[in-house]
Amino acid sequence: MGQFQELGHVKPDKEFRGRSAFIVQLWWIVQGTLFAWSPQFLYGWRNFLLRSFGAKIGNHVRIRPSARFTYPWKVSMGDYCRIGDNTILYSLGEISLGNHTVISQQSYICAGSHDYTSVTFDLYASPVKIADQVWVAADVFIAPGVSIGTGSVIGARSTVLEDLPGGMICYGNPAKPMKRREVKER
Repeated sequence: MGQFQELGHVKPDKEFRGRSAFIVQLWWIVQGTLFAWSPQFLYGWRNFLLRSFGAKIGNHVRIRPSARFTYPWKVSMGDYCRIGDNTILYSLGEISLGNHTVISQQSYICAGSHDYTSVTFDLYASPVKIADQVWVAADVFIAPGVSIGTGSVIGARSTVLEDLPGGMICYGNPAKPMKRREVKER
């Protein structure tokens, strides 16, 4: 058997992060203090902090103080988005969330990983796109490069490895469309 991984030569590409190492470290300090220590009701404050670091945040967005963002300058959210407790947006690549979209607690949106076919275990980024009016329920993992269509529901503890169509209830490991999403009239 040959060598599979040689981590001694791994160095993050400065261009990959999208900002200098100083800005990345500054964000992590701000996120670990001013962001994380803010009372729950200070949604506007957390939106301000994210916008200050380049995130595109719509109106009336509510992000819990325990949510984590790797690189906020690679995140965009539409109006009325909701981000639950202990959610991670691993934004090595772009992550876009549509209007009226909910990412529930402890979900993990992953927009990058390592190339396991490379001996140097290189990082790669692949965007995640979640359309309008999607509900990602608790403890869902969404893999790099995935798109989720408008109005879908992703069931709790699902693993999303491929694109999912709009208007469907999807769940499982891996998540698959199971039935149409029916909505009652007001």
